Amino acid sequence: MMVSLKKTILKYIPIDKFFHSRSYSQDGEDMIIRSFYENVKRYKGYYVDVGAHHPYRFSNTKYFYSQGWRGINIEPSPQVLGLFRFFRRRDINLNIGISDSPQELTYYCFNEPALNGFSKELSEARDHTHARYHLLKTISVKTLPLSEVLDIHLPKGQKIDFLTIDAEGFDLIVLQSNDWKRYRPKFVLVEDAVDLLQLDDSEIYRFMVDAGYRLIAKTIRTMVFEDGQRI
Repeated sequence: MMVSLKKTILKYIPIDKFFHSRSYSQDGEDMIIRSFYENVKRYKGYYVDVGAHHPYRFSNTKYFYSQGWRGINIEPSPQVLGLFRFFRRRDINLNIGISDSPQELTYYCFNEPALNGFSKELSEARDHTHARYHLLKTISVKTLPLSEVLDIHLPKGQKIDFLTIDAEGFDLIVLQSNDWKRYRPKFVLVEDAVDLLQLDDSEIYRFMVDAGYRLIAKTIRTMVFEDGQRI
């Protein structure tokens, strides 16, 4: 009787109602990218994550890693490097920052690691205005331009499916440090809370449009661009 009842229920309720994909991103950005690959069966792509933060928490790449993808994780905080090496063994995990030239920069560390970054102005403002968050310390971190990191670590001939950037005030600098003639990810996710009705006020939006990309989606904190040359 129970077996018969179960078969009846499954007959009239779509089986996909019982399953869902877990998002690891802060605002569901990974599910936006996932939707672009829904019709590509067993596809294993490649990502580059600048400001990767954590192998799971607020991660735009964890879902794809669990689906067999791999890529490069770039995170300046030395505390989480061991976690990336353990939980992301297929990935290339780098404990460096991204800037416009090879140098060492001051990295501001907060009691909420998601706020860590290289921007002195933004970090000091957060330290003075947020009751819950405060600056713990500063450390010196080696940085390289994104183009140099890709020159060294991107496998030869490997195309980048998506680049995700969360650099806490350094996002435009990260974009400017790439060589867009040689390295053109199909999709680019970059943090910018600009209003959709005021896109021209965003330096990041204007830069990406000039680089040949078009805005195709947006969350509260993130803009998603697609390479107009690969459409």
